[in-house]
Amino acid sequence: MKTLQKKLLFFMLILPIGMFAQNILKGTVIESTTQQPLPSVNIAVEGNSTGTATDFDGNFTLSNLNKGDKIIFTYLGFVKQTILYNGQKEITVYLVEDTNQLEGIVVIGYGTVKKKDATGAVTTLKASEFNKGTVVTAENLLNGRVAGLTVNTSGAPGSGSEIRIRGGSSLFASNDPLIVIDGLPIENSSNTGSTSILAGLNPSDIESFTVLKDASATAIYGSRASNGVIIITTKKGGKELNVDYNVQYATGKLVKKVSVFSADEFRDVVTAQFPEGVGLLGNANTDWQEEIYRKTDFIDNNISVRGNLFNKIPSRLSLGNTYQEGLRLTNEFNRNTIGVALNPSFLDNHLKINVSANYANERNRFAEGVEGAALRFDPTQPVYDANSYYGGFFEYWNQATNPSNAELTPSVVRNPVSQLLQTNDRGINNRLFGNFEIDYKFHFLPDLRAVINLGFDESKGERTKIVSRFTGSSPNNDNRTYGANEFTDENRKNKSLDTYFNYKKQFNSLEVDATAGYSYQKFEGSKFTTGNINQPNYTSAIADVDTFADIVLIGFFGRTNFTYNDKYILTLSYRRDGSSRFSKENRWGNFPAAAFAWKLKEEFLQNSKFVTDLKLRLGYGITGQQDINDRLSYLQQYVTGNNQSQYFFGNLPNPIAVSTPYNPNLKWEETTTYNVGFDYGLFNNRITGTIDAFYKKSEDLLVRSALPDGGNFSNRGFQNIGDMTIKGIEFAINAVVVEKDNFKWDVNFNATKFERRIDELALDADIFIGGIGSGTGGTAQIYREGFTPYSYYVYKQLYNTNGQPIEGAYADLNGDGIVNGDDRYIYKNPDPDATFGFASYLNYKNLDFSFNMRASVGNRIYNAVNAGRAQYDLLNQQSSALGNIPTSVYDTGFNTSADVILSDIYIENASFLRLDNVTIGYTFPKWLEGKASLRFFTGVQNAFVITKYSGLDPEITNNGIDNTIYPRQRSFLFGANIKF
Repeated sequence: MKTLQKKLLFFMLILPIGMFAQNILKGTVIESTTQQPLPSVNIAVEGNSTGTATDFDGNFTLSNLNKGDKIIFTYLGFVKQTILYNGQKEITVYLVEDTNQLEGIVVIGYGTVKKKDATGAVTTLKASEFNKGTVVTAENLLNGRVAGLTVNTSGAPGSGSEIRIRGGSSLFASNDPLIVIDGLPIENSSNTGSTSILAGLNPSDIESFTVLKDASATAIYGSRASNGVIIITTKKGGKELNVDYNVQYATGKLVKKVSVFSADEFRDVVTAQFPEGVGLLGNANTDWQEEIYRKTDFIDNNISVRGNLFNKIPSRLSLGNTYQEGLRLTNEFNRNTIGVALNPSFLDNHLKINVSANYANERNRFAEGVEGAALRFDPTQPVYDANSYYGGFFEYWNQATNPSNAELTPSVVRNPVSQLLQTNDRGINNRLFGNFEIDYKFHFLPDLRAVINLGFDESKGERTKIVSRFTGSSPNNDNRTYGANEFTDENRKNKSLDTYFNYKKQFNSLEVDATAGYSYQKFEGSKFTTGNINQPNYTSAIADVDTFADIVLIGFFGRTNFTYNDKYILTLSYRRDGSSRFSKENRWGNFPAAAFAWKLKEEFLQNSKFVTDLKLRLGYGITGQQDINDRLSYLQQYVTGNNQSQYFFGNLPNPIAVSTPYNPNLKWEETTTYNVGFDYGLFNNRITGTIDAFYKKSEDLLVRSALPDGGNFSNRGFQNIGDMTIKGIEFAINAVVVEKDNFKWDVNFNATKFERRIDELALDADIFIGGIGSGTGGTAQIYREGFTPYSYYVYKQLYNTNGQPIEGAYADLNGDGIVNGDDRYIYKNPDPDATFGFASYLNYKNLDFSFNMRASVGNRIYNAVNAGRAQYDLLNQQSSALGNIPTSVYDTGFNTSADVILSDIYIENASFLRLDNVTIGYTFPKWLEGKASLRFFTGVQNAFVITKYSGLDPEITNNGIDNTIYPRQRSFLFGANIKF
């Protein structure tokens, strides 16, 4: 009995403890998009003081809960979430970003603005929204994600991209947008040894992109903002210790080849079309495109550590290594990066200091384009020939000559594999860039801030090119005897100073936000080139050293935002810029802008449950353009003449001083932009987006055009001639399709339509452009008033009654009875009618799935591969060798390239739909006993392309002329993200 009593007493004692234990809830809070734990999330129980916060790993514990309690999770920038407690022991909470709270995170020129108060056409993309996959250079993180922005990247590893915002604004000057990294505007050309301007920036170090599209947003940058601005903000330090490690491996392969004849097909076509060449056929079966390409590897490792250094300085350190192989046999890209960020605050947060420094060591092995040779080389010949004088590679050479002076057969395509393997072309570029910013809020006037930002960007590049003397194909004519050994050394410096005051004050219903400042930037550079030091007559000279003329840009700027009653917003800005590219008389340009926003939601729809946000934006502004490839076009300079400008004293040549072409009247190209837009949000901002219409007019275009005979020291030079207009419309929508505790689905769609027109050229004269690069056709494109730049200028093909093209038969369009150059006409252009982007992000519990697609409709390409090669007469190479041709010759039956190269039959529809990336991942949120989270993922890069274009790829960067490109590989990727 006593035993029973003791048991009952013990049970009564532990019963409250047991009941208490059942009211303990443990869990983890995870960011739904990245599947990473969130530290410091506030957790409260509605109606009482019970609460806690997640720890460093996103974990939490709540006690003293009762069934029916509502647990509230809040975190800055994320949607508040309420969970009903029904006795659960463990839960996982997924927080999603709150589009409403993005209003405080929009970075603009020299400051920030609340998204709801933005008056310009601005799009911000945060790290969680970036494109996934094998992203090597930063710009590809946002490809297809921003309306009006296109990013076209070559297939070469680490290569740069052709970036365009709303079609650019110029003809011969730069159409590249201004890129600003943490307040430092960078140069838009890469240094020797590097692949691109952004190759030195590790994509893993980027926090956000802000794309400024209209002049009301960009005019604060004045002189370089005509083509839009991309502001890159890198990741900063944090107070909580956090370690992230990311590793990714991908293997790539060739997706598509140009259709040329196989060895057996080639034997048949030679027998049928060029029987006298049958004796030149070989016994091999070689696919030369397969021979010059390979399967590739890609490895990317990044680790970052964030924490509070000395318990006082929020800091971040990152280390990264990226190795990417190109499809071409010897092509490699290797980048090592170190990034440091320090963000301390002093004097009760009145003084803030931001320091960022990024170092990149970029090592490349370049591979020249050999696609043309691979298409033409006889597929019945072998890659290797043990008896060949040329390093054991098959070449067409005269074996009867002395091997020590073996002669190559002239005017014959060389072995492309030999060219790749016997050329060692390597580059190294060491780059250090960053900024030091001081932001001080005055103690005696807290509404006033002073900001000083010092930026630096210094790179030292080298490139060495060694070509074996046994290489049949080489740019050097003396290759058979000496080979080639060339060296280039280039140093660049970019220094900037921006200092400004900002005053922000609320006066009853009026808020004033005013900024005024000064900007200075200087670009310096020098380059040393040896030429071929293997040449016995080579002599090094001081003339090989070229110190570039410094480019100096100075600006004075101001901007004021007036917000009245939180409904009406007026933005006024002005910048006065000076550029050393122009003479004193034309050096300065003035760039004003104005914008107005009206919050229609607060005005008319305060009680609407359907419309969450609605804002009208109107913008106007003028921006400038001075970025041409001649630093001193306005100034007469004298240089040493070449072989055509020298005197002989006896048998010794003496070069003379020769003037360069110059134009002292050269001045700013200016672009005026008008923009009208709507920002909208529906269903509590489950659906958000923008609609924008824009009109841009560029005047006094900087054009390299013909000069009057005898009027200058060249037949061409830069002048201010002509006008151009660009108009279009953009649409973007973001939708949270599903939003539940364990399931979220977000989609993003954008569309852009624009058209460019040349309004005026000097003397109404056409400018012929677009070199074909094959045959003898000259140019296939034109600048003409009333038409799109780079429009195709070709002959109208005639067809027989069976619908087959008639070789050399074209329409007599002017009706004079003679078909000649006067009968060429403008037919289509490379610009798309519209571009589209679509991205999808889906999370279900610990599983995530994402993809992004792009489309282009109505763009045309001149297929110069077929125009210059798909004719039967090209089977014969100088009667001493055979050459392969595209199988598309069957479609036309053409024999002579000279007669057909400018036919409009080669203008093809290049519309496409491309699935850029598909990624699927799974997260273990409590790995290593809850000390870390682990995410595994896999995916496909460049998954597919749907197009009618017969060429290799419908995306090319050469203004619409496809004369062989570096193909894009398809990659299969695997990786892991670990967070401690």
